[in-house]
Amino acid sequence: MDVNQPKQEHLLALKVMRLTKPTLFTNIPVTCEERDLPGDLLNQLMKDDPSTVKGAETLMLGEMLTLPQNFGNIFLGETFSSYISVHNDSNQVVKDILVKADLQTSSQRLNLSASSAAVAELKSDCCIDDVIHHEVKEIGTHILVCAVSYTTQTGEKMYFRKFFKFQVLKPLDVKTKFYNAESDLSSVTDEVFLEAQIQNITTSPMFMEKVSLEPSIMYNVAELNTVNKAGESVSTFGSRTYLQPMDTRQYLYCLKPKQEFAEKAGVIKGVTVIGKLDIVWKTNLGERGRLQTSQLQRMAPGYGDVRLSLETIPDTVNLEEPFDITCKITNCSSERTMDLVLEMCNTNSIHWCGVSGRQLGKLHPSSSLHLALTLLSSVQGLQSVSGLRLMDTFLKRTYEYDDIAQVCVISSKVKEH
Repeated sequence: MDVNQPKQEHLLALKVMRLTKPTLFTNIPVTCEERDLPGDLLNQLMKDDPSTVKGAETLMLGEMLTLPQNFGNIFLGETFSSYISVHNDSNQVVKDILVKADLQTSSQRLNLSASSAAVAELKSDCCIDDVIHHEVKEIGTHILVCAVSYTTQTGEKMYFRKFFKFQVLKPLDVKTKFYNAESDLSSVTDEVFLEAQIQNITTSPMFMEKVSLEPSIMYNVAELNTVNKAGESVSTFGSRTYLQPMDTRQYLYCLKPKQEFAEKAGVIKGVTVIGKLDIVWKTNLGERGRLQTSQLQRMAPGYGDVRLSLETIPDTVNLEEPFDITCKITNCSSERTMDLVLEMCNTNSIHWCGVSGRQLGKLHPSSSLHLALTLLSSVQGLQSVSGLRLMDTFLKRTYEYDDIAQVCVISSKVKEH
């Protein structure tokens, strides 16, 4: 075998081009004052430039479109489109042409070819064209593998392939926070507020078409991103919901457990699946992108065996004057009866009125009792209600409750004589 023998040239040529929409042409304004050497020449050239907007020549605005000059960026959630062309550069007929396009990601290999059937023959100076589309669902390195096989007139089978490597970038940074709100202290149907912070980390503005929360089967969701004006729902972000590069927008949702799940106290305890965010945006000239987050999980607050909640408490009280609060004590156990004793411990600012160490009696599983208490504050300002202790005499276990609520203490008015 002659190792110096030149490699046989292929009869077919493969071209692969990415299909993207054009962009608006932006012109860099070059101007000067009239007393400068060019005088009004530069200003007049800008006015005569067909790419500038009449009356706004000094602004980087344009009405003309320009074709893409490079591969550009591909972001997660967008649709990657490519044009594949196989051209017969020879002067002979080629038979049994098979064009295959695969996309290799870090986790899988996808076949993007529109057809798996071979073309019977391809005459000289003719071509086979194909357009492939793929919604990008992974970030990182992607490799487009285009393979071409064919048979020459002499019956020789030929094969070659080309690789096109590109990176898929992350378009949005999504952060979520959960807030637990006790909408009804007499039940376990507590509301959950979800705050979603969405940041545009691309280099171009985005039109946020839709940001919604798809709840799990356990919850109903209410969006809190609109306000009522004259009977109409208006977005809190205004009529133009554009998100500029590196800008962040906050979306808020309220979730309530469905009745069939709320009645089962044990179902919504621990880690629960809230749902997933569905985000749809448009860029440039209407190019659409879509992202769905993974299932969002939230750790439900735990109350232990005994839950103490406040039913009523005044917002503002007078200094060194007694005020009343109403507490509710719930036995969260489903099978154990408790025998409770109430103890009240004074703090530096909060003083309890009444007898400490009194018997509250037996509290059966999943039952509750209401308790009226009186206290006063010796210090002005925002004071925390603390110092309640519940002891279960059966298990000799004490439950401590501090920072139950806060109350504003003001000086009482001086009586006029």
